[in-house]
Amino acid sequence: MSYPGQSGHRMDSHQNSSNNTNNQTNDGNYYDGNLSSMSALASVADAQGHQQSNTMQAHDIATSSSFSDMDTQLNMYGSLDPSGVSQAYGDFEMSTGLDGHQMAGAYGPSAGPFGDWYPQMGNGIPTYLENFPQMSGPQPSIDSQPQMRAEPALTTLAGPQQAPVLEPKLNGAKAPSLVTIDTKEELHERGNGASPISETSKVSTTMIDTPALKTEISALQAPNTEAKESLAVQPVPDSSSFRSRADFRPKTSIPSDLEAEEYAQQCIAAAYASRLNPFGLHQEEHKLLRSHLNHLQVTSYLNIRNGILRLWTRNPLVSVTREEAAGCAKDYRWFDLAELTYEWLVRSGYINFGCVEVPNSLGGILQEPIKSERKTIVVIGAGMAGLGCARQLQGLFQQFEERLGSKGMDAPNIIILEGRERIGGRVYSHPLKKQSHDLPNGSRCTADMGAQIITGFDHGNPLSIIIRGQLALRYHSLKDNAILYDSNGRPVDKAQDTKIERLYNDILDRASVYRHKMPIPKIIEGDKELIELGRDPTGEGGKPMSILEDAASLIPVAGIGFSPARNGLMAPTPVSVDKLTGRANMTMGSAKKEPASETARSVGLTIKPFILSNQTLDLDASVKSSAHPSLGKAMDEAVRQYQDIVELRPQDMRLLNWHFANLEYANASNVRDLSLGGWDLDIGNEFEGEHAQIVGGYQQVPRGLWLAPNKLDVRKNCIVKRIHYRADNEMGQTSKIECENGEIVQADVIISTLPLGVLKAKSVDFEPPLPGWKEQAIERLGFGTLNKVILVYDSAFWDIERDMVGLLRDPDRPDSLNQADYASRRGRFYLFWNCIKTSGRPMLVALMAGDAAHQTELASDAELISEVTTMLGNMFPTIPVPEPSEAIITRWGKDRFANGSYSYVATTARPDDYETIARPVGNLFFAGEHTCGTHPASVHGAYLSGLRVASEVFTSLLGPIQVPTPLVPQKASYETAPVGPTPSHKRKAETASSKLLDLRDQRMEAYEAAVRKYIFSKIGDRPVKPGKSGANPFLLYQKDHWFACKAQCDAVRQQATKNPDAKAGRNEVRAALGLMWRQASEDVQRPYLEKTKRMKEDNERDVKHYADKLTKWDREAGELGKEYRERWPNAPSEEEKRLENEVEEERGEKGRKRRAEKGETEVD
Repeated sequence: MSYPGQSGHRMDSHQNSSNNTNNQTNDGNYYDGNLSSMSALASVADAQGHQQSNTMQAHDIATSSSFSDMDTQLNMYGSLDPSGVSQAYGDFEMSTGLDGHQMAGAYGPSAGPFGDWYPQMGNGIPTYLENFPQMSGPQPSIDSQPQMRAEPALTTLAGPQQAPVLEPKLNGAKAPSLVTIDTKEELHERGNGASPISETSKVSTTMIDTPALKTEISALQAPNTEAKESLAVQPVPDSSSFRSRADFRPKTSIPSDLEAEEYAQQCIAAAYASRLNPFGLHQEEHKLLRSHLNHLQVTSYLNIRNGILRLWTRNPLVSVTREEAAGCAKDYRWFDLAELTYEWLVRSGYINFGCVEVPNSLGGILQEPIKSERKTIVVIGAGMAGLGCARQLQGLFQQFEERLGSKGMDAPNIIILEGRERIGGRVYSHPLKKQSHDLPNGSRCTADMGAQIITGFDHGNPLSIIIRGQLALRYHSLKDNAILYDSNGRPVDKAQDTKIERLYNDILDRASVYRHKMPIPKIIEGDKELIELGRDPTGEGGKPMSILEDAASLIPVAGIGFSPARNGLMAPTPVSVDKLTGRANMTMGSAKKEPASETARSVGLTIKPFILSNQTLDLDASVKSSAHPSLGKAMDEAVRQYQDIVELRPQDMRLLNWHFANLEYANASNVRDLSLGGWDLDIGNEFEGEHAQIVGGYQQVPRGLWLAPNKLDVRKNCIVKRIHYRADNEMGQTSKIECENGEIVQADVIISTLPLGVLKAKSVDFEPPLPGWKEQAIERLGFGTLNKVILVYDSAFWDIERDMVGLLRDPDRPDSLNQADYASRRGRFYLFWNCIKTSGRPMLVALMAGDAAHQTELASDAELISEVTTMLGNMFPTIPVPEPSEAIITRWGKDRFANGSYSYVATTARPDDYETIARPVGNLFFAGEHTCGTHPASVHGAYLSGLRVASEVFTSLLGPIQVPTPLVPQKASYETAPVGPTPSHKRKAETASSKLLDLRDQRMEAYEAAVRKYIFSKIGDRPVKPGKSGANPFLLYQKDHWFACKAQCDAVRQQATKNPDAKAGRNEVRAALGLMWRQASEDVQRPYLEKTKRMKEDNERDVKHYADKLTKWDREAGELGKEYRERWPNAPSEEEKRLENEVEEERGEKGRKRRAEKGETEVD
C-alpha cells in the first residue's frame, strides 16, 4: 500500500509535544490573495466565452513544458513575510492570526495530548492588492496579440472584438501585487504598521507604459476592516450551458497544427496522468455505456474521453467547459457522447477538481427567483478528505446548478465541523521557534508532524494537479542517496548492504506467494492501434456490448498495473527497496521461485558446507499453523531457514532488520500484525516519479483547498459527540450532529471523515448504532502508529546533500542471531530525514517505527533527546554533537482526534474491508484514507475518497447520469426510403449464421488481445513517439509573467469601470504580454531563447532514439506474435463448431429450395 512517505506522504500524523516554549504560531504559507487571484484568472478565462470557431483554449498553456517547469515559472504564490509579533506569557504565547485575532498556544508535555493551539487564516481572503514592485524595461507598444494556448495554428486574435482594453497606462505608479496585504487592524495587531508583503517573483519583467495606456493607476486601498466575510470570487458563467447545440462545433478542441499521432500521444499521456486506461473502459464507464455502445464505438468514446482529459491536464488552472468537451468530438453525431463523457468525468472527479473556479451552469441568464428547498450537508473533519469532499461538492453544485433548480433545490449549504483549532488533520506543519529567511518567497520554517513526503507525481496522483498545476508550491525532490551507519556509528560497507537487501527482497518475495489472489476486473478495450494514431473507426459496428457480453463466455481483458500470476508464469516481484517509503519496488517477474541456495549464491552470500544446490525454503507449515497468518511470522521463519543455508553474522542481522523496520514504517505497524495475504492490497496502484517534500510545509495543500477559489465554511473547536443519522434515509427522521460544546447542527446529509482510530475507539456515538457489517469491518482493519522526533540545530553537522541517513540497531541481547531479539528496537531512530532544504533550518527528523512508535508514547522528552544525541555522537565522532536548540516529539496515539497515524491490513482483515467501511448507511457517508482500498494510508488516498463521496452525495441528490437513447445516431442516409412497409427492408431474425459471426468476432478479438498481452509481458508496450518540444520562447516567457501582468490588467479594468470586482479578459492579458515580450531587452529574452534551443535539440535526440527502439520493438513483437500463435493456435469453440454445422445445414436447405424452385420454373 502507499506508504508513509507516499503521495502526500503516508498519513503519519503525529501529535507534537515540544520541549520549548514561545514558539511562533503562525503556521503554514499564506495563500489569501494569491489563491484568489489564481482562481480569478481561471474565472475570467471562462467568462470570456469560448467561441469554438476561434478557440484560444487556456488548457494548452503547458504545451512547451511539464508541471516540473511550471514549478519555477508559476512562482507568484509567495507567502507573506512571517514577521508577526509574538509576546510570551510563561508557557503560553499570544500571536496574531491573519484575521487579526489573538491566538493562544501552550507547548510542552503539560499541554496534554494536543500540546498547543494553532492560529488559522483569517475570516476572509482579501482581494485588494498593492505594493507590486514597479516593472522595469523598455516601453512596449500595442500591436501584437499572442495566444495563451501553445497551439500556434489556432486562429490569432484579430478584429475589433478582440481589441485590447488596456487603456490606462502605468506612469510610474505601483501596479497591484498578486500577494494580498493585511487589513489595517491586522497591521496594527502585528505592531509594525506596514504590510508584510513577501518578495515578488525574481523573474525579470517589463513595464507596461505606452501611449495607448492613457489613465493613471492609483494604489488600491486596504479592505474595510469591519467586513468579516471573505470577498469570494463570483461564479463564472459557462457560456456553453446556455448556448444552443447549434453553436457547438466539432474538432475545435483539437489543434489543427498537430499531427494526429502527436495529438493522440498527448491524449494517451493525459489518460495515464488521470489514473485511467487510455485504451480501455473504467468499470464505471463500462456499466454506464454497455447498453448504448458497441465494441467499435468504444474506440471513438475513448478518443473523446482522452481528449477532454488532455484539456484538463495541460492547464488545470482553467476548468474545462461543455463546449470544449464537444470540441473533442470529430463529428456532430458524437456530441451526446461527448456531453455524457464530460459529465462522467466531472462527477467522478477526473477533471475540474481542486483549487479551480468552475463554470456556473446558470450562466448570465436572468431568471425569476424560485422558492426552493436548500439542504444542508455537514462534513465532519477538516482534513484532506473533508476539505477535498466539500470543495468538490461545491464545484459540482455550481456546475449543475441549473439541474438542481429543475428539481426545486438551491445549491446545498456545506458546513465543515473540525474539532481542532486548525485545519489539515494529520497534515500539520508546525512552525519552528526560530524563523529564517533562507526559504524562497518568504515561506515559513515548519516541521511536518504528520504527512511529509509525496511519493510520485506521475501516473495519476491528483495532488500533482493541485500542488504543481494550481497552487504552484515549491518542493524539494528527494534522492535515495542514504548512507547506513552501524550501531557503533561506523558506515556500513555498501557491497554488504546490497547483498542483504537482495536477501530481504527474496524473503519478501517468497512470503508474497501467499497474497490474496484478487479477481481481475473485466475491461473492454478499444482499438489500441487506432487510438495511438488518433483515428476513429469507420463503420457503424454491431450490437451493443451488453448483448454480446451476456452471450459470450470470453471477454477481452486488459488492465494497467499488476495482476495476479497467470498460469504460474508471471507475478509481481520485489527488485529493490525504496528507502524513502519503506516499500519494495515491484516488477513483473517469474512466479516460479528458484531454490533458496541458488538465490543466496547469486546474491554473493557464503553458503554453509554440505548444502544441496536445490535446497530451498518451506513456509507452508508456518503459514498454515494459524487461521490468520501474519507477514511477520512468515518472514521470520524465512530468516530462520536461510540461517540454515548461509552464514549470517550479527551485522547481517542488523542490516536485515533495518529493512524490516522500514517495512514497519511503511505500514505503521510491527510486521507481525500485518496480514500475510493482504498487507500489500494496493499493489499496482503506486504512483511514479520523484519523491518530494514541500518547501514550507505540507499543510499548505489543505490550506489551499480551504481557501481557493473561495473560503469554505469551516467551524473549528466543534468536537463531535454524537451523530444522529437516517439509516433508511427516510426524510421524516431527524438528522443532526451534537457537539461537546452543546451546539447542535441540523443536516440533510452527513459525511464522516473521522479517522479509523476514532471509529475504533468509539469516541463518537452513532444514533442509531452503525450496522454490524460496518462495525465488524472497522474492528478487523488495523490502525497503526508512527512517531517522529524532530531535532532543530543552530548549524548542521551532517552532510546536507544527503536527504536521509539510516542507523542499524542492536538487538535486546548483544550480537544475537535470534530474529525475535530484534523486533522491539529495530525501528527506534532507525532513519533520519535531512529537512534543511524544506524547513529552512538545520533539522533532522528521526522516525520511530514498529514497536518503537508505541515506546515513544511512554518515554519522556528528555529521555528520547538524550538517547538520540548519544547515537548521533557515535555517527559523527569528529564533530561535537550539541543538544538541539528545539525538539518536537509526536505522540499520535494520544491524539484524541486521530488515535494513531494511518490504517494497515491486519491479520484478521478481509480484502474488501476498505470498501465495506466506505459504503454509506442511509444519509451517512464515509470518507478518509481508511475507505480508499486502492490508495490507503496516504494523503492522496484521503483526497480521492473525498472525491468519491462527493460523487455519491451528488448522485443521491440529483440521481444517476441520464443516458440519451440513441446515444450515437446512425450516419445520415441520403437515399430515399421506400414508402410503406417493405418486407425486404425488415430486420431479419437472428440466424445461426449471424450468431456464428458474432462468436467468431469475439474469439478473434479476444485472441488478438491475448497475443498483444503476451507481447507486452515480454517486451513492454510499443515505444511512444516523443511529442514535439513545443518550444516557443514567448510561451515560456508568458508563463513566467502571466500572473504579474494579469494583476495589472485587473487593476486597469477596475479603475476604468469603477468596479472593484472587475477582471481583465484573457485576450487583454495576452495582448499586454505580447507587448512586453516584443519590447523586452535581449538580456530578458536570452534565457527563453536558449531554453527553446535546448528543448529542440533534446527533442531531436529523443526522436532518433525512438526510431531505433521502435524498429527493434516491431521486430521482436513480430517474432513473439508468431511464437504465440504456434504454441497456442486460435481454435474455434465447441459452440462455434455446432453453429458451423447448423450454417451448413441452412445452406443445404436453401440450395435444395433454389433447385426445387428452378425445376418448377422450367416445368412451367
